Amino acid sequence: MKTAKRLLALALASVMALALLTGASLLAGCAPQATEPDSGTKQDEVVISISSEPDSLDPCQGWGHGTTPLVQSTLVEYDYDMAFVNDLATNYTLSDNGLTWTFTLRDDAKFTDGQPVTAQDVAFTFNTAKKSQSSLDLTFMDKAEAVDSTTVVFTLSKPTSSFLNTIATVGIVPEHAYGPDYGVNPVGSGPYKFVQWNKQEQLILEANEDYYGKVPAIRKVTIVFQDEDAALAAVRAGQVDIALTAATLATAQVAGYTVKAVTSVDNRGLTLPVEPDTGKATESGYPIGNNVTCNLELRQAIAYAIDRQQVAMAALNGFGSPCYSENDGMPWNNPEVALETDVEYAKKLLADGGWADTDGDGIVEKDGIKAEFTCLYGSGDSVRQAVAMAAAEQLRGVGIQMNVEGTSWDDISKRMFSNAVLMGWGAANPYESYCLYHSSYALRDDYYNPEGYSSPVTDSYLEAAMEALDTETAYQNWKLAQWDGSTGTSMKGQCPWVWIVNVQHVYYVRDGLDIGPQQLHPHGASMPLLKNLKDWTWTA
Repeated sequence: MKTAKRLLALALASVMALALLTGASLLAGCAPQATEPDSGTKQDEVVISISSEPDSLDPCQGWGHGTTPLVQSTLVEYDYDMAFVNDLATNYTLSDNGLTWTFTLRDDAKFTDGQPVTAQDVAFTFNTAKKSQSSLDLTFMDKAEAVDSTTVVFTLSKPTSSFLNTIATVGIVPEHAYGPDYGVNPVGSGPYKFVQWNKQEQLILEANEDYYGKVPAIRKVTIVFQDEDAALAAVRAGQVDIALTAATLATAQVAGYTVKAVTSVDNRGLTLPVEPDTGKATESGYPIGNNVTCNLELRQAIAYAIDRQQVAMAALNGFGSPCYSENDGMPWNNPEVALETDVEYAKKLLADGGWADTDGDGIVEKDGIKAEFTCLYGSGDSVRQAVAMAAAEQLRGVGIQMNVEGTSWDDISKRMFSNAVLMGWGAANPYESYCLYHSSYALRDDYYNPEGYSSPVTDSYLEAAMEALDTETAYQNWKLAQWDGSTGTSMKGQCPWVWIVNVQHVYYVRDGLDIGPQQLHPHGASMPLLKNLKDWTWTA
């Protein structure tokens, strides 16, 4: 989640109605009907159904941020193990003071209009993106300058170790071909080139035959935008080759297709206000604090009382896994944050903290305050509702009453500083942890730190991580911010969040289509699927 404005800017477009796929054509071309790939067409084409349609294909406006821009190249990229490897760059260095990044570019990359990719294009891309103030955070970049055609220098205002993570998902645009309509008719140098985009219907890409890397085996890609129900109908009709589906629908068996569940860091958990209600309000006048969740022992009791595996089974049909942090499985995650469900320990935490069921109603209380609070979730999100309801049922077993309420995100943005919220995060960039827990983000009109968590110890670790001049030091400090043996952002520490599940991303995949090894998916199940599209092949 980003700020409310960013969230609106990145809101999903309307999905394509089922009738668009049950007709005779997908606009210009007939929808594939065969249940097996034929040697003339299916061996080099694929039809993909996802739920999220972008607003723009312009990287300067946030396209590809956090996943992959597809039609544009990046300076560096992540490999399967989330390590950095070169893409357009052949080398990069960081100055001793951490303020200057210098990248050397390959000289054989071309845009699809035949013009070479130069350092001038790279500088133009990042300077334009900074001015656009989109979801792409370039706060710490002062400027980007081209030294010559193959050398670009980035100057930062302060050392920022996560800058390389940002670099890895910013597609390079051509200065000579950039204009107001670039986002709907992009020119790039990536493995695929843009062909056609019919809003709310389909996006068509073709392999870039002049790509400097290995030309994709899948020569034509048609991406259709559908909700999960329409996607499942399209799968049953044999009209798509791979389709994103919901955990609640993935139990259906369809001949010719296999269900593939991909591990993700796409998490769901509870934000818990850490301040008491003293009548304070945010700058916008929204109430701050909760007299129940402000108690550390109660927050930790919630963390230990929830059986995460059971929630994954009950709410996600098993298509999920226990979650212990915002970045489970990432290289900068501290594995010591994991904890075992322990209901008796949860009860002990409450009892030792002075909570007791004095009136026999099944809810513990302390100083006349019942252990009862509201958990908000975005109405219409069945997964969040199911996770919240399953957790609430378990909490009743230790005397905590969590009332689950679905409402609009506009309403949540006003009430989240004083109520729990079932939220979700998960990114391929550790900077997310800085935004979630640094005191500078606390209680802003922003989804990052509505619980109001603030700690000088945590701030020092987060700042050290950001200012580190090497990856190892940065990762060490990201981990210490979570848990240093005595305190931290984790549930063993100050517990401003109770993490519950990581949602698996589930797809119906036509037999014979090999989508290769998938990276650990970040938040959102549509675009992360396409990260390795250039490596997909038909095997049968």
